[in-house]
Amino acid sequence: MATSTIERHDSHSTTDQANGWSTKRIAVTALFCALSAIATLFLEFPILPGVAWLKYDPSGIIALIAGFAFGPATGAIVSVIPYLVHLATASGVYGVLMAVLATFTLVMPAALIYKRNTTFKGAIIGMIVGAVVCIIACIVGNIIITPFYTGMPTEAVIGLVVPALLPFNLIKIGINCVVTALIYKPVIKALGN
Repeated sequence: MATSTIERHDSHSTTDQANGWSTKRIAVTALFCALSAIATLFLEFPILPGVAWLKYDPSGIIALIAGFAFGPATGAIVSVIPYLVHLATASGVYGVLMAVLATFTLVMPAALIYKRNTTFKGAIIGMIVGAVVCIIACIVGNIIITPFYTGMPTEAVIGLVVPALLPFNLIKIGINCVVTALIYKPVIKALGN
């Protein structure tokens, strides 16, 4: 009788390790989302002159670490939920779409590759693949979405690809990947993973 009570208690959804969503993982995912939302609201700044609407914030680092620490599903959640706060800001729907697109396309390939190869080499390969996917997605996304967001004609946005969009995305992705490579192992260790 006591054994069945213990078994029933151990399989409770907040403590079940089999499905990967322990209470700790849920709490840490919420913490990652909160940190990322704070980063997007208070730590964003333009990094290229003349295109002030292209802003960098370190939320991509947080999402990458979440993806490495807890897998692609957590990476996906932290790549989407924190940006929803921008629906109520000047960024609006288009800004949210671009932010989610940029973060999701970097984090998902990186987290999926790292899940298969949890070494430093796996992290680097994942971030390189994620960087390529992200750059392509961001350029295409900007060509499609930016005309709605800024009111610029599509031809003008295409004209910004080489002088602004490509360098901005390379710098942003480079910062996110280099910082993540430097800190993800100690952070994962501190989280007990």
